[in-house]
Amino acid sequence: MKPIPKGRIQMWVVLSLLLFMAAAAGGVLLYIWNGLRPAPPGEPVKIEIPKGISANRTADLLEQHGIIRNAFLFKYYLLYKKEGGQFQAGLYEMRPGMTNDEIIAMLNEGRTVKPPTFRFTIPEGYTLERIADKLAAEGLVDRAKFLELADSAEARKWSSAAASIPDDERLIHPLEGYLFPDTYEMETGSTEADILKRMMAELDRKLDQLPEGWQEMLEERNMTLHDLLTVASLIEREVAVEEERPIVASVIYNRLARGMPLQVDATVQYALGETKDRLLDEDLGIDSPYNTYKIPALPPGPIASPSLASILAALEPEETDYLYYVLMRDGSRTHLFAKTMEEHQRNIRRSEQAAAAREAEGG
Repeated sequence: MKPIPKGRIQMWVVLSLLLFMAAAAGGVLLYIWNGLRPAPPGEPVKIEIPKGISANRTADLLEQHGIIRNAFLFKYYLLYKKEGGQFQAGLYEMRPGMTNDEIIAMLNEGRTVKPPTFRFTIPEGYTLERIADKLAAEGLVDRAKFLELADSAEARKWSSAAASIPDDERLIHPLEGYLFPDTYEMETGSTEADILKRMMAELDRKLDQLPEGWQEMLEERNMTLHDLLTVASLIEREVAVEEERPIVASVIYNRLARGMPLQVDATVQYALGETKDRLLDEDLGIDSPYNTYKIPALPPGPIASPSLASILAALEPEETDYLYYVLMRDGSRTHLFAKTMEEHQRNIRRSEQAAAAREAEGG
């Protein structure tokens, strides 16, 4: 037998090594390809990503829940893509079969599972007790607990605006006027305290929308935020037509400047604890610091939750010489304004005539 040439042996060794290296490289590539391809499709899975968790630990959680095939390779994929630093915590619903890029995008965008919520609407001009009644009727609060919390000293610490409420024992409900009327959406299971804090925080946000320097404007008038909200609540309860808000504000300030009782029916109704279509003489004589037929000043505090429009009107009243107004009883919900008592009496007669004509027409 002829000996195998030395050169041929060397060639076979080299070829064998190359084949081995190619097989090894192929095996590695196959391992990487298989480890990075989407996991087998399956039912959606909820995964909680805790706050402060690392991208590496997140990869481990994804593998444990069957969302990715190989956490080790996913970690290196994140390094390669320069991802993982923007992942957001929360509860996610992911489905096996998602691509790596789809998973990364979901975590970066924080597309978490939204908790169940409920909605409620508080109309403008509602008193704190009416708010409690409405929320209780909708099964959202315990009325007694809601009012107890609202009247607590602790509640005044729950917002910047509420911190300005004076210590005045004459206040029927200290938090009156500090719960902003709006439509809210909150997580199911929110407590009475949660709802109060949310509505109080909304007032803070609305006050941030007032014109720049509004605090200085109040100081120049020797007014506090509490005074502003009190005036705004009177406007809210008295006015239905938007453009009349600044005019009614001017009447309030004009009467205060002259030491005249405001004679706002809504303050008497607040003192009575009920709304009446027509107040009787005995109602107007009720002994209460809220009865503006008897006191020549603002009541101790707001009588309802004012809208932002009423707050703005109280802040920026129209400049007029009006001292009186009366509702025009023709169904328009507008008012007639007057500078003198004589003119006011004429307006009252006009209003009564309009009411009679409307009644005659069956309106």
